[in-house]
Amino acid sequence: MKAMQEFIEKLELTPHVEGGYFKETYRSESLHELENGKSRSLATLIYFLLPHGNYSKFHKIESDEIWIYQSGSPLLIHMIDQNGKWSTATLGLDVTNGQQPQVCIPAQTIFGAEVLEPHSFSLSSCMVAPGFDFSDFQLYDKQELIGRFPDLATIIEHLHQ
Repeated sequence: MKAMQEFIEKLELTPHVEGGYFKETYRSESLHELENGKSRSLATLIYFLLPHGNYSKFHKIESDEIWIYQSGSPLLIHMIDQNGKWSTATLGLDVTNGQQPQVCIPAQTIFGAEVLEPHSFSLSSCMVAPGFDFSDFQLYDKQELIGRFPDLATIIEHLHQ
């Protein structure tokens, strides 16, 4: 896992509240006016590194988020749409086996992620438009999600270890 430590150090990544490590690398100076009268940067971009065995816990943001594969293991992204339907997408380069180099998570989707290969990590970039703001971020409590989506209890328990 030497490569993982080098990415963390050289890219100056810090722990993220949802799991893994991150660093914001871009925040547009142009603003987008939201319907509620607030404004957000037009777009933001981060590095996001997730080690195997560490999970991006289920959370939701108010904007579309595009994940872009950078290095390491493929990453399995779990999504729960507004109707409670669960789906997955695999972020990676093996397109012949269904992986995608970019995955778009629509606004208001509850999502989390996990690294597929043991003893590995996944490095991606995540672009949010309109730009990310922590006031738009909701990290879910495991019991709250299970109460809302009891049929998804197994995957919710898995990502909230």
